[in-house]
Amino acid sequence: MRSFVVIGCGRFGSSVATNLYELGNEVMVIDSSEEIVNEISSSVTHAVQANVMDESVLEDLGLSNFDVAIIAIGSELEASVMATLAAKELGIKKVIAKAQSKFHSKILKKIGADKVIFPEQDMGRKVAHNLNSTNIFDVIEFSPEYSIVEMKVIDDWAGKSLYDLNLRSEYHVTVIAIRRDEEVDVSPSALDTLTDEDILVIIGNVEDVEKLEKIVGEK
Repeated sequence: MRSFVVIGCGRFGSSVATNLYELGNEVMVIDSSEEIVNEISSSVTHAVQANVMDESVLEDLGLSNFDVAIIAIGSELEASVMATLAAKELGIKKVIAKAQSKFHSKILKKIGADKVIFPEQDMGRKVAHNLNSTNIFDVIEFSPEYSIVEMKVIDDWAGKSLYDLNLRSEYHVTVIAIRRDEEVDVSPSALDTLTDEDILVIIGNVEDVEKLEKIVGEK
């Protein structure tokens, strides 16, 4: 079981906290609103009303004992920055912070956030990708340069092996797994023959993945 602290319990923070708790993790949430803390208290391990601008308060709450901190404060730049800085200085191994703008993101990265996310923007991108093609199930930005896409095998590929398709040469992407029913074949063989029910997990440069998505979307 891992331990998480979520600072800021708006819609995003509350959703992350309750889902992590349902998955069997220890979750503490911190918010300045007593009403929000009371509402979420039964859905997490601990819920605390506190001023996140006060590092000594966060230290007293034992933040240094948590594996991951999620700074889910988006609208209040100063509070977001202070909470992120405090989490890093208190020694939390991984700090994930929500940003509202590129400027906000730059500041969070400068002060040590291990990962900066744009929840609304990321969700909008996923929805757009999924609507663009019924064959695309999910898209994950693995890094600024690389994406992972989960996609259904198109009709043109069914009955062919990965060697026949030669996706690496044709599209500059790599198949890292094949999902069949409940089984996942990690690092599949080039001789594996695909069926029209298979789900491919593909990694590649963001631009190459987008080109592949466009081609698949036209099928």
